[in-house]
Amino acid sequence: MNKKIINIILLILISIAFFSCEEKPDPPEVEQHIVVNFDFRNNGEDQEFDTMMYVNEAGNHYMVNEIQFFISDVILHNSNGSEFLIDDWKDIHYVDTDVPATHKWVVFDNIPAGEYDNISFTFGFIEEKNHSFMFPNPPERDMFWPEFLGGGYHYMKLNGKWLDDNQQISPFDFHMGIGQIYYSYPDSIIDFVHNAYEVVLPNSSFDLEENSTKNISFIMNIEKWFESPHTYDHNIWKGYIMQNQEAMNVACENGHDVFTVEF
Repeated sequence: MNKKIINIILLILISIAFFSCEEKPDPPEVEQHIVVNFDFRNNGEDQEFDTMMYVNEAGNHYMVNEIQFFISDVILHNSNGSEFLIDDWKDIHYVDTDVPATHKWVVFDNIPAGEYDNISFTFGFIEEKNHSFMFPNPPERDMFWPEFLGGGYHYMKLNGKWLDDNQQISPFDFHMGIGQIYYSYPDSIIDFVHNAYEVVLPNSSFDLEENSTKNISFIMNIEKWFESPHTYDHNIWKGYIMQNQEAMNVACENGHDVFTVEF
């Protein structure tokens, strides 16, 4: 074998060795995820619907028929001081007691592994995100807030009935969204109030290991809407609060401890 052929063979062997080194497969991508489940309780027990079995702190006998609400801007607060905002696929989640599929949110985001001190979210939407007509399809579409009352969408509809002072069963629409300031009620709206607020979930610290999925349950404790810091009396606020900013403010302030978390 002449020298020229030997050199060609050596060149081929070196090339094979070089490309074999360069084409090593990438290490597998590390992914961590969370799944958020939503549940409803009343005084520590699963919420029962369409039955007049509850008594709130004001002494109102009441039932709950249905609940729909939005949360947005869920933030995971890492123990190292960083924050992770859930927004890769969607940053708003809708929950409906009549639509079981909404009770589970498989979060798309790949979340950094680590230790997290707590979880927070916005109940409803901040002003910049509450745009009319952004949901073209039901059921989210049906949460629209009337344009003349500020537009956008309800933060929550909690519909039920209570036994009023006349011992009559009366409906209540415990609805939250944009409030109004009136020069002269019910006309002459001079300003709007964006009632969305931040919820910091108590006892929501958790560890997220590499290549793992964490299941987290957000629990809405219904009785808390009517308890603290204000005793909410349906006989005072009546059945409809969409145009009553004072009543909605009471609802917002009571809502700060409505949610708890379980792992």
